[in-house]
Amino acid sequence: MQDISTLSIAQTARILGIGRSTLYNLIKDGQLPIRKLGKRTLILREDLDQFIASLPTKGGRG
Repeated sequence: MQDISTLSIAQTARILGIGRSTLYNLIKDGQLPIRKLGKRTLILREDLDQFIASLPTKGGRG
């Protein structure tokens, strides 16, 4: 399997389980950085992983 280093808006929204509007709000608020390639909006997998890691934790096991 090839490691994907960039994701589209649709791919990122699918991974997070959120809608495109919510994703665009995260981008607008500066919570998730983007890169532009022409008209394409790209999100680095590394940035997405950092965003997910920064989310607050809740509950716990044990």
